[in-house]
Amino acid sequence: MARSRSTTSRGDPSGLPKWVKPQLCKLVDAPPRGPNWLHEIKYDGYRMHARLDGGRAQLLTRTGLDWTHEYPSIAQAVSTLPARQAYLDGELCGVRPDGKTSFSLIQTASDAGNADALVLFLFDLLYLEGEVISTAPLRERKERLRGLLSRTDPPLQYSDHQIGRGPEFYAQVCEMSLEGIISKRADAPIRRAIAACG
Repeated sequence: MARSRSTTSRGDPSGLPKWVKPQLCKLVDAPPRGPNWLHEIKYDGYRMHARLDGGRAQLLTRTGLDWTHEYPSIAQAVSTLPARQAYLDGELCGVRPDGKTSFSLIQTASDAGNADALVLFLFDLLYLEGEVISTAPLRERKERLRGLLSRTDPPLQYSDHQIGRGPEFYAQVCEMSLEGIISKRADAPIRRAIAACG
């Protein structure tokens, strides 16, 4: 995604955006085939961006609201990442004992003041240390994100992926009664398609 299209509000003079409008999914009937596609599990949670600037972390909703105060343990984890500036894309989730994500667990944890039980699954890196990465191929962004998160513990988790074998991956995810998958071109800037389980 080109910075000029994605950055709703310019950040500080260093170029770190204040907020990036997320590109949303497009529902499709079946996952794409071929090795040029990368497939991720679709999580059942809140879309959440994490913005890091000089040790100060912010959690931003898909509409740009600052929810840092709602999830201080997640913000604290973001603030310890080994970077001065970063902008990450992910999904805030409650995780059940069986490992499945649950949207309702987010509300329950928030109401009980137990946001420590939540996990931020991170699947994209848009900006790092003065460099706009959102226009780079997805496989490169994911690799750099994996490196950035290599020494982190819960509540931050790297969202892994499957390359190729989309229909097989989709069938397996549906068999496990998960939400579905999100398919993305591995060589493209941010573009998404989704195939949800019925």
